[in-house]
Amino acid sequence: MGCSRYAELSRAELATLVPELLLMGQLIDRSGMAWCIAAFGREEMLQVAIEEWAAASPIYTRRMQQALGYAPAVPGQGDVVTIFKGLQLDIGAPPQFMDFRYTVHDPWHGEFRLDHCGALVDVEPMGADYVRGMCHDIEDPTFDATAIATNPHAQVRPIHRPPRVPADRSPHCAWTVTIDPAFPEPAPVPALAVNERSRAALLELAPIDPSDEGLADYAGPLLSDVDFAAFSHSALVRIADEVCLQMHLLDRGFTLAVAERVETDAELLKLRRKQLTGIAGIGAERLARALDLPRDPAGALRAIWLHPLLNPAAYVAASADAAAITVAPGPADEDAAWISLCGPDWPDALRAIAGAVDPHLDARVTASPRGGWQVEVVAGEERPEAEEVAVTRFSTGASFVFEPRRSIPITPA
Repeated sequence: MGCSRYAELSRAELATLVPELLLMGQLIDRSGMAWCIAAFGREEMLQVAIEEWAAASPIYTRRMQQALGYAPAVPGQGDVVTIFKGLQLDIGAPPQFMDFRYTVHDPWHGEFRLDHCGALVDVEPMGADYVRGMCHDIEDPTFDATAIATNPHAQVRPIHRPPRVPADRSPHCAWTVTIDPAFPEPAPVPALAVNERSRAALLELAPIDPSDEGLADYAGPLLSDVDFAAFSHSALVRIADEVCLQMHLLDRGFTLAVAERVETDAELLKLRRKQLTGIAGIGAERLARALDLPRDPAGALRAIWLHPLLNPAAYVAASADAAAITVAPGPADEDAAWISLCGPDWPDALRAIAGAVDPHLDARVTASPRGGWQVEVVAGEERPEAEEVAVTRFSTGASFVFEPRRSIPITPA
């Protein structure tokens, strides 16, 4: 299981980092889908999005339930509170950027609305067809795919949703969640079974230490907003590692979906690397700002070390000293995960991370004498931002600022 790289951070730093990681995961699609539109067109892009999320969210939803002690006592018989807790810890619904507000009527009936949907704000300028694609075509199967991870008889249905009429309608959308044994179980996408056999899906992480100061689980009442600062250091480390695995599972879903639509491995590799470069740069920029990393080679090396590209440590094998990070073959390579795309022959994602910390910084990647490869950060002339990073910056999530929130228990209405 190994020690987490995030264990090096303080409890306060982790409480800041976790929502950043959740938002970073949401922005993966802002990076990847632009290139899918160019390669396959809008309709096929929608299908890629559906397949990738439906192949990933049921796996990581159950993982988080187990990690934080709110899994249903009988598998497959969870209630709406369990579903809502899962959404609060899901890269598909990062806090505040996707501002879910919950109502619980009883264990089998609930509602949620989005007072702010960052994904909608990103897509509305692209026109009504793109809004319908996201809020109808993608949401219908993927909301259910997430809910049935808790109970196969759960259904998520719209009360109202975009395109917004009038244009400034608030909340942005509203949905019911109903669990009824009479509801038929939807068929999973075929890629889910493939993803369930991955090293990411089966990876064991260190359990949370119940003696550590702070909350060790989310077994208590559903809260209006998760107060990450209330969790223990041990719990926050586990949450951070699980959120990184959510990203890797989503990327595997993306890879499986794209692979069905390209003719050559070279095309698949090109699209995957474009997706990774965009999220590498924007993610590193947010990470460096959130943790106040120094804008020097040491700070950029730290950003690489803490980036989901290299985490969790039990998944991506790496070691570090003051001068460089050395990456060795590990479980992530067996999954052909992000790290397998990187190395001396393709340093672009690592260069994007370094440049996000400061545009005068660059990553130099060389083969390691001990096997694998190593990356060091050097200072030089200012470099322009990579096109893939600029495309991802289109999302308002790139500059989104989290605000303090009160965490209030939600009781049945």
